Amino acid sequence: MKKTAIRLADGRELIYYDARDDALRDAVDRRPLDPTVTTSEIRHDRLLGESVAIASHRQGRTYHPPADQCPLCPSRPGRPSEIPAADYDVAVFENRFPSLAGDLGRCEVVCFTADHDASFADLTESQAALVLDAWTDRTAELAGLPGVEQVFCFENRGAEIGVTLGHPHGQIYGYPFATPRTETMLRSLAEHRERTGGRNLFDDIVAEERADGRRIVAEGEHWTAFVPYAAHWPYEVHLYPRRRVPDLRGLDEAARTEFPQLYLELLRRFDRIFGPGQPPTPYIAGWHQAPFRHPDRVEFALHLELFTIRRTAGKLKFLAGSESGMSVFINDVPPEAAARRLREVTSE
Repeated sequence: MKKTAIRLADGRELIYYDARDDALRDAVDRRPLDPTVTTSEIRHDRLLGESVAIASHRQGRTYHPPADQCPLCPSRPGRPSEIPAADYDVAVFENRFPSLAGDLGRCEVVCFTADHDASFADLTESQAALVLDAWTDRTAELAGLPGVEQVFCFENRGAEIGVTLGHPHGQIYGYPFATPRTETMLRSLAEHRERTGGRNLFDDIVAEERADGRRIVAEGEHWTAFVPYAAHWPYEVHLYPRRRVPDLRGLDEAARTEFPQLYLELLRRFDRIFGPGQPPTPYIAGWHQAPFRHPDRVEFALHLELFTIRRTAGKLKFLAGSESGMSVFINDVPPEAAARRLREVTSE
């Protein structure tokens, strides 16, 4: 992998990740951009003990541009974009409309491919491996920033999710705190360790799913994918490495090599869930990584969570009163049935 960092016209950083060592990325961003101005602040909800980012400047972010004006495509003569090069493998840059910035963290955009009409599932295994390398490198880089406590690499796919740019891309959030969801996991981890005389909750969950078998979706030598026993979403898969590590930097070469094959298979199965002729399945996929300075960091288990808000053909799962108002999910699809369906739609 070759890594080339440049500065955009307004001072933001952009990094190219290339599979070839001889790739040249010397195009200059000549757009007349004003410096990025952000109004982000973090407010603390004292009742829930949660942090909320207030970012009013995001109201002006790019919203469903025509394909020929996509800011994530490579630049063309007379049509400059966020990426100055005429082509690229993977590109990562600081978001011009970040939710978190400066001392309050960092937000980056990850462009998986220069092909506007592709999706992550269309990538080759070598392309997906390069994205994994980029995620890992960004995790390592952001870990060194004093304003970052936890890194979340994720992808939102589909207009139903709220995606405003059609180009295949994801984001990386460097939070200045451990997120509420992670804090809940860490509390459960500590309680389980105390209750069981030192056992690790993540290890026990994966072992129990493998022993039960009904919710296993796919397995490799180094990864296990399953629908969780108490899945929140209609179709939800958790992907764990067999060897527990706290974040992407801890994956060994064998796990890194096997990941693209298994993950691409999962994404392709998601697009088959609802039968032929259906539009691509909207989904959210994100890496859960340990906070960098938490005392239980080494006990945390890196894993990827993938889920869709589509519950059946033509129908979405809306978060209404119980889910949005009280955080009590009601799932219309039994996890065992979801896992069975995801096994049925395996690739040929």
